[in-house]
Amino acid sequence: MASRLLHRLRHALAGEGEGDREGQSGGGSEVEEFPESSELEDDTDGLSTRLSGTLSFTSNEEEAEENEDDSASQELGDLCELGLPKNPGDPSPAPAEHQGSNLLTRQLQDFWRRSRSSLIPQRLLFEVTSASVVSERSSKYVLYTIYLIRSGQFDKVPAAIARRYSDFERLNRRLRHQFGCDMAGISFPRKRLHRNFTAETIAKRSRAFEQFLSHLHSITEIRRSSDFLEFFFLRDLQAAQRLTCTGLYREALATWSNAYRLQDRLGVCNSGHFLLTLAGLVVCHQELDELSEAHRYCEQALQLLEAQDSHPVLEPFLQAHVHLSWKVGKDKRQSEARLQGLLGAGVALQHQPTLKEFLIKEALD
Repeated sequence: MASRLLHRLRHALAGEGEGDREGQSGGGSEVEEFPESSELEDDTDGLSTRLSGTLSFTSNEEEAEENEDDSASQELGDLCELGLPKNPGDPSPAPAEHQGSNLLTRQLQDFWRRSRSSLIPQRLLFEVTSASVVSERSSKYVLYTIYLIRSGQFDKVPAAIARRYSDFERLNRRLRHQFGCDMAGISFPRKRLHRNFTAETIAKRSRAFEQFLSHLHSITEIRRSSDFLEFFFLRDLQAAQRLTCTGLYREALATWSNAYRLQDRLGVCNSGHFLLTLAGLVVCHQELDELSEAHRYCEQALQLLEAQDSHPVLEPFLQAHVHLSWKVGKDKRQSEARLQGLLGAGVALQHQPTLKEFLIKEALD
């Protein structure tokens, strides 16, 4: 958008220069050619609509246009601040009579920056992809499958959760208790006594849950809260831990992997839960003799622990990394040096649990 404004601005200024040489004034027509409410408000409305819960996908072409807008907006600022000629064919600096045009350019640039900085693009989208009616011995409910989708990107393997109405209701109740003011403007679908399993009700609730999660994620304090985050991945972590303890490593690996993707989408890849997830992936890949994958996740964990010398899971990851590096023929000297440093600091390495023992004993409430 800004690139088009820049193109039009250059042509207008070039035309104004010709008019000046003929003794004409072009100041008034230029203002009419660039109304501040034309294209910038359209972009504002689009982002506001996205934040209001309307799900939309940004294509790669649109991302390219956005990058082009950023560079063009910067170019506008450079032209103004340096006093360079707007027309590439004119080697001389902008004359004094073009100061009004420079002022208009700065106004456009300032308006553009204000419009962009006042909005928070929705980077994560929530889509209910399916809903199924589940009948058990004593209950019947609808299970909603929700995909977490990063805007403008294609994920080969989706990050998905399956939740029922009572799960959403519990999250809503906890967040309203903790963030009363922020939650005041967020609606939640009410319970129904009848017709809970009709196609119309399920469709309306699916849409309402998409909007509900989008609204929650748009508020910084809420999307960083433990209640919001654990709604997505705590259940997977608990299930994966149980499967690992019972030796069902292939099934556990699929659950650990989904928990990894969920935390990645939510942007919480530096937490204790994420380190536990990496430990689960290392253990399961190692038990399944997929040593290269185990080594890769082990290195990722050590990168997160690079500045920490007293974390309880550091020594188990170092020991696993040394063993896996030897198995796959990778360099293990750095991990060995860190282990020696821990030993020199008085850490009793022989009493530390293995990565698998740590994984099994870790409490997940």
